[in-house]
Amino acid sequence: MEHDIFFSISQTPDEHGHIPSEQTMFTNYFQQLTHADKLGFGVAWIAQAHLSTESQKKNSKPVVPHWQGEVGLCTDFPQLASESFRRTTNIEVGSAVVSILASGGPIAQAERIANVLTLHGLDPGETRKLHVGFSAGRFEFMARPYGIVPRNAIEEAAWPALRGQIFMEAAEIFLRLLRGDEISTSDIRPTTLTRENFRSDDDWEAVQDAAMEFEALRDAPERITIHPRYVFEQLKIIPQNFRRSLLELVAGTHDPRAQTFVNTFLPVKVFNLSITAPEVIDATHDRMSEVFHPEGGSWQRRDMPRTSFVFLNAEQGLTPEEQSIAAHEEANAALGEYWNALEGTIDPAKVTRAANNALIGNVDEVVEQMLSRFHPDDRIMAWFDFFNHDSDRVCRNMSAYMELVVPKVEERLNGGTA
Repeated sequence: MEHDIFFSISQTPDEHGHIPSEQTMFTNYFQQLTHADKLGFGVAWIAQAHLSTESQKKNSKPVVPHWQGEVGLCTDFPQLASESFRRTTNIEVGSAVVSILASGGPIAQAERIANVLTLHGLDPGETRKLHVGFSAGRFEFMARPYGIVPRNAIEEAAWPALRGQIFMEAAEIFLRLLRGDEISTSDIRPTTLTRENFRSDDDWEAVQDAAMEFEALRDAPERITIHPRYVFEQLKIIPQNFRRSLLELVAGTHDPRAQTFVNTFLPVKVFNLSITAPEVIDATHDRMSEVFHPEGGSWQRRDMPRTSFVFLNAEQGLTPEEQSIAAHEEANAALGEYWNALEGTIDPAKVTRAANNALIGNVDEVVEQMLSRFHPDDRIMAWFDFFNHDSDRVCRNMSAYMELVVPKVEERLNGGTA
């Protein structure tokens, strides 16, 4: 197994209601990052967010109306990645994820990535890769100020499905510019909606009705063409000659069509969420083994990092049983607060489902869970700072994971009995 680490830098209240300052949050991040580097984690994945979660609660259509604090403080992944590389020696850096719809859209985002790779690769001896996870963005309010809103009645009716199509339009622009192409709007795949884009006949019929009224049609259309979201003449990003060998691309989407589409341009790996069902994970591996871009070589299980909450308790002065009890209490509190923040009500079923996919307990319990839930060739993205602002404790948990759990797992995988 391989072991990466995820940093949320989420400025949320702790169990006592205290919200650390922005300066404290970034100080904690760099403490944990440098510790992860020393411990031997492979990639530091950084969450990216945009705009205040608190302010969006005042919007007419708030996306997360009950979230307390800020969902994340990293608003400029390329800049934080450069600083993260500067402070470390071995660990690689990734985004989980950059929204290519926000902050100027796919053209601006492609130029930022090209720029940071140019600077990162100036040292000919540099081999550490920049892993660029990209998506439409988890929270819709972050892209709205950049024009990602319905433009007419047709788009309003089609919006849930159309937003996924906007991501595919943006992804083509983003990937082709990073590939070095010179493109214009006319070179980009047009967006056309049909029944297969919608979950039900009723959803599709609502869009057809809107099209008939908006365009004064007599009959319901079987195909609806959507005007391009990004309109531009011939362009090419600069810098152009960055070391593309230092770039790894990862798509944050579970849409099979999108996963296949992005791999028509460049090798693009995929993420999975911490609550993804095992059958979805297996189906994704099967599909990606068929559609992964040939320049990326053959698809490997490590190409889809497996996100996992980690609630590990190896604190001194506690018996193994006490450590287990404490770890489960910490997990229940954190997961409950998470779902409460997202939905406003604690859903016990979702907390249980998340807990079933998390690593919770003392060292030996986490070893057994890891062996039973993960394939020996999996790549785990361990999430330690989840609703936890005690940075020293987070670092102790990271140490216990890499120094106590991982060696036991490897010994068992290699035929030992530890």
